[in-house]
Amino acid sequence: MARDMCTKVRIEAFKALGKMQRVSEGVLLQSLSKKVIKTDTMSGPIINGQKLPPKLKIPCAAGIFSHGIEDEFYQVRTAACTSLGALAKFSSQYAEKALDLLMDMMNDDTEAVRLQTLQALFHMATYGYLSMQEKHMHMFLGLLVDANALIRNAAHKILGLVNMPKLQMFKSAVDGLITSLEKNPEEQDIYGILFSIGKNHGSFSANIAKHLAKEITMASVGELILDKPRIKALLIVSISAPFSDDKHKKLDIPSIIFSHAISLLEKVSSALGEEVNQDSVLSYLCHKGGMPFWGNRSISTEFGESESCKVETVEVGVKIENTAKAAKCLDRVLVMQSMESILQTVEGAWTVKMSSHIFEAQTILRTCKEELKVLAENTSGSIGAFSSFLCEYLHAVHLFVEIWQLIKLDNSYTFGLTSHDILLEKLNISIRRMKYCYAGLNRELEVQVLELSLLANLFGLSKIGACSKVVLGKMLWIISRLEGLCADGSRELSDFSREIKKAFDANPIGDTLIGNIHTLFELFHVKLTTDFGMLKEISAVLQVCDNSSENPLSYICGLPVGVSFNISLWNISSHHRLWFHMSIGESVQHAFLEFSSFEGNEEVKNGSMVVPLDATPMVHSFVLRVCLLMECSYGISTNQGGHGGPTDCVVQLSDELDVYFVSTGQR
Repeated sequence: MARDMCTKVRIEAFKALGKMQRVSEGVLLQSLSKKVIKTDTMSGPIINGQKLPPKLKIPCAAGIFSHGIEDEFYQVRTAACTSLGALAKFSSQYAEKALDLLMDMMNDDTEAVRLQTLQALFHMATYGYLSMQEKHMHMFLGLLVDANALIRNAAHKILGLVNMPKLQMFKSAVDGLITSLEKNPEEQDIYGILFSIGKNHGSFSANIAKHLAKEITMASVGELILDKPRIKALLIVSISAPFSDDKHKKLDIPSIIFSHAISLLEKVSSALGEEVNQDSVLSYLCHKGGMPFWGNRSISTEFGESESCKVETVEVGVKIENTAKAAKCLDRVLVMQSMESILQTVEGAWTVKMSSHIFEAQTILRTCKEELKVLAENTSGSIGAFSSFLCEYLHAVHLFVEIWQLIKLDNSYTFGLTSHDILLEKLNISIRRMKYCYAGLNRELEVQVLELSLLANLFGLSKIGACSKVVLGKMLWIISRLEGLCADGSRELSDFSREIKKAFDANPIGDTLIGNIHTLFELFHVKLTTDFGMLKEISAVLQVCDNSSENPLSYICGLPVGVSFNISLWNISSHHRLWFHMSIGESVQHAFLEFSSFEGNEEVKNGSMVVPLDATPMVHSFVLRVCLLMECSYGISTNQGGHGGPTDCVVQLSDELDVYFVSTGQR
């Protein structure tokens, strides 16, 4: 279809190619080459990170993208460029070859094509698929002085993300940005790009700093004009080195660099973002510049600061340098845009599942969840918590699709443990995690979780085949809570919730619910908001010092033994009830976790605790599996720890930890 006579078909074909979620490296490479590649030399499809043997001959894919970027209609060329960049995530070899085609597209006569090509390159650079090559530098340097401001701006952003393997490439990029700044002095955002480039290449920035220091030292009084864009730019690049990932190397930045950078205080602060205020930046520059005067006296009002503003130099130095860690996180705006795009894809997948394309919906949901995991690993604070929450939400949605598939395939009601039961249990665990492992759920998110819970209970009725008083009671409570959240008129009950309420009003024993499960399920819609407020993730980490399979703890068979744990808790308050869950095979023991000896605040608590294992097995060695559970209950329970275990349902709060033991007689 990418070679179809109809222009609209070709456009849609290339757009569809960019959305592929499962593809072989061989097909990708063949799509770039007009010459047919032998099948036996190509790798198979990449599925879940594993390569499979090739099964199809693919001459039809030969040169698809080569034809696409040469199409006479710019709309086709634009779509081809977009897909070229989107598919780079599947293969580094493909990404390298696709880059050659995309760089050729920068000579396209149509501005829209060039802009879309830069957008594709930016996407590749953002997720680490773009490897800058020396042969492409000339083209990039030309883009920095392009007549179109949008082209220049896009090229700036790409250079701020890519890694350059050679010092000469790095210097060429810096010189190109300086030239662009001299020709377009209004584009002050270039200083931020220079800081990013310097931070990404710490060793190269230190080299620039040493040469600049010599230039400053050798200059006569009045000869070196610090107001020149070139000197400003080189100073910005030079002081970015301490914030780089090369801090493990010895990067000796001359103190004269920091003292001269004081005049660029505003630009340095802007490049660092909101992590550190100007007071801290000023004190840090003065300290590194060998000016202790600034560390002992208040910051001059010449910089617009009050007399009471004092900063400890050492603390500021630590704070500034720690900013490098925060700088690793993805840009907030980019993350939010990615989230919105993912959520739109999920909504589309949910619509697809209502048709016969359930497997397609499952594939899309899995891919979206993996993308969210990447975002969660690269973000922190409320955004990180929301990314983690969305991963859990998508997991629940995926389970709903699987259960729906079972319901459609088999309408009979069976007894005993089935796939349906297992999936329902996984679903309930996922919903409990969303409900109890995130502090600060706003109204919108709580409504979404409650509706998921309502749907899960509805699926529970479909499995039972009859109305359960327990399940109906839960559903009535959820409906009541939803009505309470909508009572102020700021939002209305969804069609899904409203129909269930009508069913209860018409028949309190719920007989009509089972017969209308298919209809009710079709009313449920996935529509998440990106308004997450001050969301915080509740989590815990367990550690046992000096223990491994090669260094086990000692015990005497049949006697109790104490295990010392180091525990870190995040966003745990005094009303939470945590339990140790310890298992040896099928034998399980619980122990209540007391917070009295913990230090810290509600955001982070740290402490240690020796937990007794009541009886050890009569074996030479064993592995104790331990994790922390959180009891899911409303209000403060009167139960005291140490009497059996949790009385309410629980969620696992920490990863499971293996503790190794060997009897004293075996040492």
